[in-house]
Amino acid sequence: MSPKGVSPARLQFRLINGLLLGGALIALSIGYLLLAGGSTTVAPALLVLGYCVLFPLGLAL
Repeated sequence: MSPKGVSPARLQFRLINGLLLGGALIALSIGYLLLAGGSTTVAPALLVLGYCVLFPLGLAL
């Protein structure tokens, strides 16, 4: 129960959140496909971009 006049915090996902999370999903998918194909340069960069940049931004903004 929250104090009188104070509303509890809620997660509010907007369009930008969906776009960032979608971009993370695309980057991760392409990264894993390239990794399975033997890429040792682009694949890790896409995986780091997806996991360490886009996914957290999609949740935080």
